[in-house]
Amino acid sequence: MWCGRTRALLRVSGLWPTGVLGRRPLNCSAASLAGSNSPRCWNCGGLGGPLRGDRFFCPQCRALQPPDPTRDYFSLLDCNRSFRVDTAKLQHRYQQLQRLIHPDFFSQRSQTEKDFSEKHSTLVNDAYQTLLAPLSRGLYLLKLCGVEIPEGTDYEMDSQFLMEIMEINEKLAEAQGETAMKEMESIVRAKQKELTDNVSRAFERDDFEKAKELLTKMRYFSNVEEKIKLKKIPL
Repeated sequence: MWCGRTRALLRVSGLWPTGVLGRRPLNCSAASLAGSNSPRCWNCGGLGGPLRGDRFFCPQCRALQPPDPTRDYFSLLDCNRSFRVDTAKLQHRYQQLQRLIHPDFFSQRSQTEKDFSEKHSTLVNDAYQTLLAPLSRGLYLLKLCGVEIPEGTDYEMDSQFLMEIMEINEKLAEAQGETAMKEMESIVRAKQKELTDNVSRAFERDDFEKAKELLTKMRYFSNVEEKIKLKKIPL
């Protein structure tokens, strides 16, 4: 049902998002979930059922295992696949995982576990940074369903929006002094807040085409935000 609807919306073949975005969990593909067969421990060769400690350690010998390639960022950080996230809970989970697998805690372990620890820590960092920001979180949600917005694309932006971006960039180029910069920051922040709210509603309606359009607009304003930061840096 969702498969046909999404293909019709996006006009892209080979996509099969199955599930609901928004406040409810999303299951885009069985392949994105944990595999049915438990891998053997690299150290002792045992199975022993699900791995303890958030599936990081062998239940038999307690050796740290390699990252699970089937886990997505939402699963890793214990979140529903949703555009709406509890950032306080996200931060708590991030800190919890880093206390569990950070390389600092594996200095006396085998080289294999040290290497796995670095990979886990990098993965957790990437997951946290991706899900923390609305833009990257929304893009990642679409990506889970095989929908991506290539860098540098205008995605058929309407001329009115492009004109708005052009005018904002012109105002930014002319802005001088702290007051003017704060005004520009306020304008862009308000635009991003409006777009974020609209993206959330689009995901809740399963309108992936609209979400894609809005996230592309957010990317434009994100570029403006970067220009503002650079302009505020003293020469």
